[in-house]
Amino acid sequence: MHDWQAVWVLIPMTAILAGVAKRWLDLKARQLDTTAKVAGEQAAQYAAKIERLEAHVAVLNRIVTDRGTGLAAEIEALRAPSTLN
Repeated sequence: MHDWQAVWVLIPMTAILAGVAKRWLDLKARQLDTTAKVAGEQAAQYAAKIERLEAHVAVLNRIVTDRGTGLAAEIEALRAPSTLN
């Protein structure tokens, strides 16, 4: 086989490999986007949960440091069904 004949074989092979590589890279990009979206949604859920927990801790702090007469009412309010889950 002459050198110029090898070129005619390599040109289509290169084009095919480039097409396969592009499709593979597109797939990997979509997978990465999906993973990032899921991670972002989880982070938002965790942030909301942390915010609720911080609010509960603030109430507990007030209860512990407050020696006033409203203590019993605040304890009863905390006994309401929790939405932390």
